[in-house]
Amino acid sequence: MAFIVGREQPIMVAVRPQQGLAIDIDVYEKTVAALRDRERELSLLVDMVPSHVWRLMPDGEPTFFNRRMVDFIGLDVADTNRPGMTRLAAMIEAAVHPDDAAAFGDALSRCLQTGEPFAMRYRLRRADGVYRWMSSRAEAMRDQAGCIVQWYGLCHDIDDQMQVEEALRRSKQELEETMDAVPIRIWSATSTGGPVYFNKRYRDHLRSVVARPEDLEEPRIDKLLQELVHPEDAPEVMRALQNTTETGGAGVMRFRWREKDGVYRWAECRVEPRRDQSGAIVQWYGVSLDIDDEVRAQETLRERERELSLLVDMVPGHLYRVTPEGETAFLNKHVVDYLGVDTSDKMRLEEAMATIFHPDDTAEVNDVFGRCLATGECFSMKYRLRRHDGVYRWMIGRAEPLRDEDGRIIQWFGLCHDIDDQVRAEEAARRASDKLARATQAASLAELSASIAHEVNQPLAAIVANSHACHRWLSAEPPNLERAKITAERITRDANAVADVVSRIRALFRRTPHARSPEDVNRLIGEVCRLVADDIAVRGIRIKTALEPDLPPVALDRIQVQQVFVNLIRNGIEAMDAVADGARALQILSRRDGPDAIRVEVRDAGTGFKDPERVFEPFFTTKQDGMGMGLPICRSIIESHGGRLWTANNEPCGATVAFTLPLEASEAP
Repeated sequence: MAFIVGREQPIMVAVRPQQGLAIDIDVYEKTVAALRDRERELSLLVDMVPSHVWRLMPDGEPTFFNRRMVDFIGLDVADTNRPGMTRLAAMIEAAVHPDDAAAFGDALSRCLQTGEPFAMRYRLRRADGVYRWMSSRAEAMRDQAGCIVQWYGLCHDIDDQMQVEEALRRSKQELEETMDAVPIRIWSATSTGGPVYFNKRYRDHLRSVVARPEDLEEPRIDKLLQELVHPEDAPEVMRALQNTTETGGAGVMRFRWREKDGVYRWAECRVEPRRDQSGAIVQWYGVSLDIDDEVRAQETLRERERELSLLVDMVPGHLYRVTPEGETAFLNKHVVDYLGVDTSDKMRLEEAMATIFHPDDTAEVNDVFGRCLATGECFSMKYRLRRHDGVYRWMIGRAEPLRDEDGRIIQWFGLCHDIDDQVRAEEAARRASDKLARATQAASLAELSASIAHEVNQPLAAIVANSHACHRWLSAEPPNLERAKITAERITRDANAVADVVSRIRALFRRTPHARSPEDVNRLIGEVCRLVADDIAVRGIRIKTALEPDLPPVALDRIQVQQVFVNLIRNGIEAMDAVADGARALQILSRRDGPDAIRVEVRDAGTGFKDPERVFEPFFTTKQDGMGMGLPICRSIIESHGGRLWTANNEPCGATVAFTLPLEASEAP
């Protein structure tokens, strides 16, 4: 071998002495240099590949780890040389997770023996001691004879992927456990109806009711419905399911579903599709809810509602319901038949309801009911209601509000009874009583007239007889003057007797002035209350007084005004005879009525004045043993004092009698 100079680069020449020849090897050297460069590039490429590259001998002994693998596990091939064990065993012991080492060794040994490709996931220890999941694959390189020369392997770090997959697996498991735990049956199917998923509750149910186990291998929703749905419900369910699949919309179906004991229970199935980005249906999702208890409860409620509706319509009274604003919300059959209205047309119904009251009662009904709507007080009054044939009949109506938990009025419920026959009977009885009273008054007047005539006729008869006697004594011959004088004296005496009778009658009906003195009205009320205390205690009545203090004295006839108090208090006591014990209360109030008068009120909780316009008529009374002169006399006494007396009915019950007394006489200078 020799070098030849004189060229740009020296060339090496190989000389064969035997033949005396020289060979140019420059090409060879260039080829070797290129191969070395290529080897360096490949080595750099192998080290820079973002994976672990390794090589094994046919018997499995490691011969190469790339730089990334050496940096990851902190070991090079030379570091696996340990006495008494192979480099492969040392590498497995040092780098593979203990839980994966046996499986890794077995799988790799099997591949080394059979020549099959190696593929496995396992955990590999990092240099800092942390294990990370790897996905590893290896294949054998063979020579032309098919013998394995080397094993080349590659593994990727898939720890993040495994963590995500584990999280997804746990999430899926939790979701499946949740769907298995919920008390409903959940399923999903492909767009063509093929099964995808049934939760545990659904699977348990299917296993208990499906006759052929092979039907559970690939159960189809339509076939299951045909087998398990009640025969009477199946056609409608199938039509609804078909319509849902054809239209692609959500669906709701109610049907009876066969349970494991053969009993059918009501269920509700809700179905909705899941679509991809293009809008095509990918899967169908459905839930089946057991609503048997709800359906039976609803049926019970409907039956109860029918019974209550029948009860409301059959009650012999007019029942109605109005809103808090006063609009009619319900009329029972009796009201509808009585009024002859159409409840389906709300506008015409309200127009009709506005004209059902008697013209003389409409304003009062509207005022009273409007006040009740505004204040929430109970409604109660009598009024005349127009029947469908135009006849007005007397009714007594009551209405009370229904309130929520916060006290707000939700509805008004009312009831009115037809009392027209009763009112007419009472009116007839009143007219008969008036006739009887007039007859009694006439009889009393006749009796009084007879008594007066008897009192007057006796002395008049004596006067006539004595006049005739006196005439005879004077006509005698000679005249008996002594006897005539005595007879004349008797005539005078009898004439005076007639005058006394007339005077007593005139004194009975004539108003004469009496002396008056300043009196404390409150003290006078107290004296009268003590006077009637025994009667009040026996009847179980409570007296409540509200007397304004420091009222000025009033000039009055003490005896007469005291009699007024006694009469008014006794009237109030007797008016509450028919009232329950707990509600018997009599109120007496006194106060100033402007600057020039004092006002006194006596209020009872009785039935009120049935005919308030006639209470001051002489001989008019509603008491069985009354004379009908009490209130007229009281008013006469108060008016004689310059005051005024009046009456009024209370709401919802009772009556008030009030009067005023002027202060001018007592406060005048």
